[in-house]
Order: sequence, then structure tokens, then C-alpha cells
Amino acid sequence: MFFKKIFRRKSLDLILSEAESGHGDGHGKLSKTLGVKDLTAFGIAAIIGAGIFSTIGNAAFNGGPAVSLLFVFTAIACAFSALCYAEFASSIPVSGSAYTYAYATFGEVVAWIIGWDLLLEYAIGNIAVAISWSDYFTGLMSGLGLAIPEYLTMDYLSAYRGHLKLNTLLAEGKQLIDLSPNLISSANAWNRAPSIGSIRLIADLPALFIVLLITYLVYRGIKESRTASNIMVGIKLIIIFLVIVVGGYYVNPDNWSPFAPNGLSGILKGVSAVFFAYIGFDAISTTAEECKNPQKDIPRSIIYSLIICTVLYIVISLTLTGMVSYTELGVGDPLAYVFKKLNMNWISGIIAFSAVIAMASVLLVFQMGQPRIWMSMSRDGLFPKIFSKVHSKYKTPSFATVITGVLVGIPTLFMNLTEVTDLTSIGTLFAFVLVSAGILLIPKNSNLNQNRFRVPYFNGKYILPAILICVLIVLLEFKNQEIIDFFNVDALGQWDLLKNKIPMLLFIIGAITMVVLTFLRNLSLIPVLGMLSCFYLMTELGYINWLRFILWMLVGLVIYFLYGYRNSKLNRVVQ
Repeated sequence: MFFKKIFRRKSLDLILSEAESGHGDGHGKLSKTLGVKDLTAFGIAAIIGAGIFSTIGNAAFNGGPAVSLLFVFTAIACAFSALCYAEFASSIPVSGSAYTYAYATFGEVVAWIIGWDLLLEYAIGNIAVAISWSDYFTGLMSGLGLAIPEYLTMDYLSAYRGHLKLNTLLAEGKQLIDLSPNLISSANAWNRAPSIGSIRLIADLPALFIVLLITYLVYRGIKESRTASNIMVGIKLIIIFLVIVVGGYYVNPDNWSPFAPNGLSGILKGVSAVFFAYIGFDAISTTAEECKNPQKDIPRSIIYSLIICTVLYIVISLTLTGMVSYTELGVGDPLAYVFKKLNMNWISGIIAFSAVIAMASVLLVFQMGQPRIWMSMSRDGLFPKIFSKVHSKYKTPSFATVITGVLVGIPTLFMNLTEVTDLTSIGTLFAFVLVSAGILLIPKNSNLNQNRFRVPYFNGKYILPAILICVLIVLLEFKNQEIIDFFNVDALGQWDLLKNKIPMLLFIIGAITMVVLTFLRNLSLIPVLGMLSCFYLMTELGYINWLRFILWMLVGLVIYFLYGYRNSKLNRVVQ
């Protein structure tokens, strides 16, 4: 009986009837104002951000020109999941994204897990984006001669560590001229900061400023957010086309050789950063209740944005690695760097401005997505009712939006998030795995709109084994020694070696299981490939990130059993 309760499903018909009636919570409906162009712009706004202005540099440094293939592979992996998202969004056009989809297919406890996971994804992603925006903004202001004091542009811990490291290096006889500008800047922030007693007043104020500004915009209404998004997307697309056209004249094909200097392992080193750039398309589905025609527009916009952004990422990566050697791209601002090297500083300035716009647009879409997850979970009783309150005038989830602004804004003042990209990526990949699996569980007898978008059906009975055999042959050819080392039984007694193999072992078990199930039950190929490709990408994120993710999920389960389980609206139905 206990397991029946925690896995109780919310029927598709009930979800749709609640959406039609305004959920019966007395908080009103959201405003339906978005069309396919607006949704596609939201997708581009979220996907074209730090990936193209920052992390693409380190990814290219590790993988060489072949990093373009990583964008292709990641886009294909995302495309499988995107098609599954599109079918769910067309079938269940309500806010909540993967949370709502999981509630209808897996049951309440899994829905809670994925909802809790999405809150982590959006919150940490937003914090990371805000801090990155602050770095770009500070650099832009400095370039204009309006330098902001260092102690107002970084977190307390970074300044303290910089201070200690600088003193250590100077004591060892190092000269300031030999030290990195970032280290000197961190130490200056500590040394020049005002203090109250022994406490230094150090905080990243630009990051807080942009969070508050975007939160206010999102609070005021979906129309205002749509307009701002469309403008920002237009600006950054113009800049990107400028980079491609101008940079194309300076491409030297010799720089593309060797194409993959560090092999497959080098290419895959950038998987976290590259995938982080793609996670934005799932935010489109959180706006389903604000779409004029969600059954048609959301699937189209998800696919359109994914295709447009993939093409841009591939072209940009080839342009950068063609303009200079990949060995020079391990910098935080690769687009600006390549033009500075060509003494075209005017383009570098334009790129810096565009980066500020691009990061703000990413933050806008993510800040829109998180409150709608809070709202959906609150409507189902898994969070307090106030989270589902819709503003009577602005028609936005007002309380949830304010809470999102607070939970994102305050940490940006003092947090150092150099490692959170991986944590955000693993959470998103987990959501993609469940959404892909959920397509296989959609009830066949539900009263859904027969004109909804559907994932094309290809029987994977023989195709899936064939694909995996081909992959295995390629791996044996190019990574034979790595495979031998992986299955070395001597590592079984050494935890330090074994723990890093656990994610891949889980993937191997999962892949074998899906091959058997697909053969026996004629499962649809695309959802299965979506599950396996995203699960594989999760294995590339390392044991530590898996551990952090599992701990976050356990915290979520404690909250669910203390509050959500008892207060769920379905609790009164399933006894």
C-alpha cells in the first residue's frame, strides 16, 4: 500500500482538465501570449550564452578542431530527448516540464525527484550564469574606463584564496610580473576591501544587480519578458554572424590539422561545458500554459532552436580553430581573443558587449523556468500553496518568482561556483533520461488529442543492437587499451580505481537491459536512444558529481516524506 501511494500517477486526463479549469486553486490562469517565434527566441536565448562566448574555448583547447564533432554528438543526444519533450509538451500543454511528464508516467515520488532535480538545475545554473555575467560586465566597464573596485565584483572566498596564494608565491621569490592578472585581482580585492572589525566587505554586486533586474522583468509579465528576449536574441545573432563572416576571411585550413590531436578522450573532456550550453531548450516547455497553441508551437520551437543553435556552434568552433591554433584557445573569452590577436580590437569590444547581452538572455529564460516548476509542484500539494499564486494583474507566478530571485540573488554575492557546471549538467541529463523513458510509458488508451506531435516510431528490435555493435567496434579500434584497462580485475580491490568506473558500469548494465527490453517488446528506437545517449553523457561527468547529485536527491526525498507525501492532493484519492 505504501509503494502504491508513493508511485500514484496523475492521469493525463486529470492534468488536462485541471489546466482547463485553472487548477481550481483560486489563483487564476497565466496569460496566453506566446507564439512559435517567441518560443524559438526563448530557446536560442537560453542555448546561445556562455557556451559560445566562453566555454567553447577550453573545449576546443582539449579537443582541437574536432570539438565541432562534440557539438554534433551532443546535439544528436539532445535531439532524441527534444523529440520526447515535444511529444509530452504537445500531449500535456501545462507548466511543469519534466516534473509534470514524470507525474503522469512514473508516479509521484519520481515526479518529486525530477522536480527537485529541476530546481537544482535552474537555481545553480542561474547562479553560475549571473556570476559569469558579472565577469563579462566588469570587463566591459573596465574597457570603457569605468573600472569597478575588485572587492565589489567577486566572492569572498576567491578574494581570500587569492590573497593567501599571492603571499605564498611572493614569499617563494616570485615577481608580480610573472603572476596571472586574475590572481593579482583577487588579492587586490582582499587587500583593498573595507572592513568591519575583522570582516572584509567583499561581494559580487553586479551579479546581484542582474538577478534583481531580470527577476523584476519576469515578475512584471510574460509580454515584457518576451519583448526583452526577442531584442537580446536579435542583437547576439547579429554579432555572431559578424564574427562568422569577418572571421571566415582569416581562416587558415592548416590550423585544422591535426583535427583531433588528443583523440576521443580529448574531445569528450569538453562534454560538460558543451552540454551545459544545450540545456536551455527544456525551459521552453515550462511556458506551455502561456502559449497560444502549445500543441503545435512548442514542438516546433524546441526543434527549431536546437537546429539553429547547433549549426551556429559548429560554424563558430570551426571558425575559431581555423583562425588560430587550438592550443591558443584555452582562455575565458576565445571570441574576443582571436580578434585581439589580429589587432581588431573594435570587434573585441563588440563581442564583449554581445556577451553581456547573451548572458542576460540566458538568465532571463532560466529565471522564467524555475518559478513555473515551483508553481506546478505547489498546485499538486507537494509545496505550500502560496507558491502557486498567480498575480492578479501581471498573470505571473508572483511569489515563486520572488523566491527564485532571492534564492539565486543572495548566493551570487558570496559563492564561488567554478565546479557547478558539471552538477547542473548531470541534473539536466537525468531529467532527459526520464523524459525519454516516459514516452515509452504513455498510456495508449488516454483521451489525448490525436493531432498532437508524436515521436516517429522506428522498431528498435534489430536497429538498437546493430548500433551498439557498431559503437563497440569503433571503440575497440580507437580505445582498445582503455577498454582493457577498464575491465582489469585488479581494480576490484582498490576503491580509488573502482569508484570512478561505477557510472560506466551502470551504463553498461542499463544498455544491456534496454537491448533486451527493446528486442522483446519492440520498443520505439528514438526514446531508447535518448535514454542511452544522455545516460552515457552522465558517465563522463565523474564519480564526484554523481555523489553530489545523489546527496541532493536524498535531501529531496527527506523533504518529500516530511511534507509532500502527506500534503499531496492525490493523497486523498489513493488510500
